[in-house]
Parts: sequence; structure tokens; C-alpha cells
Amino acid sequence: MSCHPSTFEIGNPDFTLGILGAGQLGRMLALAARRMNVRTVVWTGGLEAPAVELANHVIDKPFDDPEARREFCATATLATVEFENIPRETLDSVSRCMQLFPSPDAIAICQNRAREKSFLREHGIPCTWFAVVSSVEELAAAMKELNGPGVLKTAAFGYDGKGQVKLDGKEDPVAVWAAFEADRAVLEGFVPFEKELSVMVARGSDGTMVTYDPAENRHRHHILDVSIIPARVSDEVSRQAQEIAKSVAAALDYRGILGVEFFLLPNGTLLVNEMAPRPHNSGHHTINACATSQFEQQLRAVCGLPLGSTRLLSPVVMLNLLGDMWPAETILPDWTPIFEDGETFLHLYGKRRAIGRRKMGHVNVLGATAEDCLKRAEALKSLLLEQAKRS
Repeated sequence: MSCHPSTFEIGNPDFTLGILGAGQLGRMLALAARRMNVRTVVWTGGLEAPAVELANHVIDKPFDDPEARREFCATATLATVEFENIPRETLDSVSRCMQLFPSPDAIAICQNRAREKSFLREHGIPCTWFAVVSSVEELAAAMKELNGPGVLKTAAFGYDGKGQVKLDGKEDPVAVWAAFEADRAVLEGFVPFEKELSVMVARGSDGTMVTYDPAENRHRHHILDVSIIPARVSDEVSRQAQEIAKSVAAALDYRGILGVEFFLLPNGTLLVNEMAPRPHNSGHHTINACATSQFEQQLRAVCGLPLGSTRLLSPVVMLNLLGDMWPAETILPDWTPIFEDGETFLHLYGKRRAIGRRKMGHVNVLGATAEDCLKRAEALKSLLLEQAKRS
């Protein structure tokens, strides 16, 4: 273990939170830490790193660099992650020199679809039909068993719709497997869902858990577009989603904040789709609309502090700002309409270039009702896209 002091007292100048990853989630986590005078060190992994502007110490090296590991372990008191696609060897090496929350086991389960789906099945947590396939023969057998539409997904390193293809069930397995270019995948049954929901659940050092109100999520080009909170579902569906999220966190023996994504079927059934062992895009509304943001909640959980209130202060819609809203790669949109709305709040991630549909920021639109927030958010989105198109 590290020779650092064991106390995680907030404001202690000898305490430094280590963050594996330095993307926008790490940036917002570092921002929450700065508010409480918590020092941070970010290890970028050699990737794009919006968090470096807010961290006290930066290690801009790949995750397999032994010198970077030594520097991280010498600087941080305890560690957490801001994204899950970190090599297991790196997670294990960090956990040998300091406490890492969530645990390497929990992160490893969530970073791989095959392990994730198998974990859900083993613990009796409702999820979609699936089969793990490692060859064309196994894919053919799985397609035959499914006997209908499905989605073939890479077992690891997929996000925002990447690494997956929809199948109607009539395709030639040989052609599908040859084109997919993966040595291991998960075939999931296609779910005719009514809505997509997510629940952020935090679990502390003593096993105490709190959940945020479910978010109703809509996607654009396979990337989260808007999150509507509270979700427009029945009280019973909301309660069940939060209870299932708690059961997932408990089964993982989790410590930190966890995002659990669901499909809501027309008959009211909830199926877990994915888990994210970190703050989540659909939880960004908590910065402005909840008593405790998901980023402060992460700090509280990993530092062994009492968890904060998840009370929703106002209905809210979170709108993602994607790169296609920018007039050009380095030309900013006109933000005036956002500021003219007195209950809309702009969050930019400090990324230098707006490429494709990269997540560049988000806005939180607060109001009297979710419907009013959604109407204003959709109007802002249309205006920004039209501005970009005219440029």
C-alpha cells in the first residue's frame, strides 16, 4: 500500500485524489474537488484530456507506462476512474499501491459486455436475451436460437453506438462474422422498448446507498441527445428502476457512483442494458438540478464520507452539445440564446476542435415541468443546428 497518510479528510493538503482518465468526466470531477480544496492528479493514458486544466498534477503518458504508474502511485492517496476502458493490468497495479474505488473487479465486469451480461444473468438481474460468440459457428448457432432480430456487439470497448450492428436474423453468419472484424462478441435479442431510462446509484464505504430520480433518455445518431428528469413513467416503474440499480451495486460490492441503463418495455417490464462504473452522461443534470451533484457524490463515496442528498430541486432536461452544432472545428456557436433563458446553464468541456459528433458540452434546462424544459431544450438544439448549417 501507499505510504501516504490514511486520512481522506477533505481539505487535508497531504491528500490527493488520483483519477485514471482525464476526459470531460474527469474534468467535472476535478472541478467538484477544487470546490472543496481537494487536490487531484490525473493520468491521461495518452488520450485527449480536458481535465488537465483543472487538475493539480498531470501525468500525460500511456496506461502501460511503468514510470507513469510509479509517478501516479507516488502522488495519489487513493484513486478512482473517470472511464472504464482502462487495462486490467493498470487497475491491478494501482490497487496494489493504494485503494481504488470502484474495485478493479467491478470495473472489469462493466468494461466488457460478455462479462457484464453474464454477471447480470448469474445474479438474477433482468436483462435482454444474449449469447457470447467467439466464432462463426457460435454466431450461427446463436442466430438460430434467437430466431429473430438482434444486435451484434463487440465484447469490449464499445460506446455511443460504436462496435455494433443490427441484424434482422436472415443474414448469412459467415458474411456477418467476416465483416464484423472481432474475435469475441455478444449477440443480443432486439428489444422493442418503449423508453430508455437510467438511474444513478451511489454506494458508500458502509454499504449505504442512495439513488437519483430515473432519467428518460433519447439518442441522436446512437449518442445521448437529451435526458428528461424526472422520467415520464409511473411511480412504480421509477421505484423498480431504483431498486434494481441498488441490487446491481450491491451485487458488485460497489463503492462510488454507478450508472445503470434500462430498456422499458410496453408492458412495464424493465431490462438492464448496460452499467457504467463512473459518473454518467445522463447524470449531468445533477450539477444544477439536484442537492448533490453526481461528481460530489463520487468524491463522498470514494473518500468514505456520508453520501449527499439526491433530492431533485427542479424538473430539468440535459441537452448534449455535439460537434455538429459548431459552425466549424474551431469556431464557437453563438451562445446568446442560452444565456437569454434565465434557467438554462452552459457547461463546456474545453475541447479544442469540434469534430463530427464529439461531445463538446451540455446545457441543463430547468423549469416548472419536464415538458416545458424539453420544449425549450429542443428549440435550443434546433437553433444551434440551424446556425451551424448556415455557416
